[in-house]
Amino acid sequence: MGTRLTIGDFSRATHLSVKTLRHYHQVGLLEPSSVDPHTGYRYYSGEQIPLAQVIRRLRDLERPIPDVKAVLAAPEVTMRNCLITAHLDSLEAELTRTRQAVGSLRDLLRRPEASLLVEHRTVPAVAAAAISQTVDREDVLAWWQGALGELHASVNAQDLTATGPSGGLYDGDIYRHDRGQATVFLPVEGTVRAIGRIVSIVVPPAELAVICHHGPLDDVDLTYGALGAYTSSHEISVDGPLREYYLRCSWDTQDTAQWQTEIGWPVFRADTD
Repeated sequence: MGTRLTIGDFSRATHLSVKTLRHYHQVGLLEPSSVDPHTGYRYYSGEQIPLAQVIRRLRDLERPIPDVKAVLAAPEVTMRNCLITAHLDSLEAELTRTRQAVGSLRDLLRRPEASLLVEHRTVPAVAAAAISQTVDREDVLAWWQGALGELHASVNAQDLTATGPSGGLYDGDIYRHDRGQATVFLPVEGTVRAIGRIVSIVVPPAELAVICHHGPLDDVDLTYGALGAYTSSHEISVDGPLREYYLRCSWDTQDTAQWQTEIGWPVFRADTD
């Protein structure tokens, strides 16, 4: 017969309170090895201590009781370990996102007040190779990375000559409703053959208020915010997709600190010829 522990001794051995042990018994998570039918006293075995230690750590990681039950009910140790590993991977990914958000917020608090350099630009219509798709806002950055690489590779494969930097058109619904039309384009000279997602388009003309964002696109919303505040005070904003021009991007260098992205906000200008 194995070691028989009272609930108090088992509590001290596992660092689980008596109240918690009673609750785990009630919900069927960790049942005593025996219960005295006359006194109702709960007794645990020494073999249950490692199980209690696993439960405590899973609960410390905020794993809900039904999920802990699923782990413990796994018929094989390998399957149980896979479930635990999957949860740990999820927690590490969440921790990474939290650290990135904390770092971004600290950078925002430390960011010095910068002078806003806004340029007014008349952009003519231009023929271009392009990729367009309806995307969710949370997927825009990943979609942009893949589409831009595919666009440049296809233009090179077709021996087309780029006539300007690559750019993007982003419908307002992406920001208003979290889903909308996104387009990346590359102005080219020559006939674009439709291959895969590549199509030929004419990027329409526009009057833009333009500001340059330096560095990675993780915090490009700050530059958008500054430009949006400027246009609301000094310009007449018009409906139309927001524009980006990638002067230096992932296609040119993997050093995100070297990236330069021009952001164009469509405006009405009465002083144009």
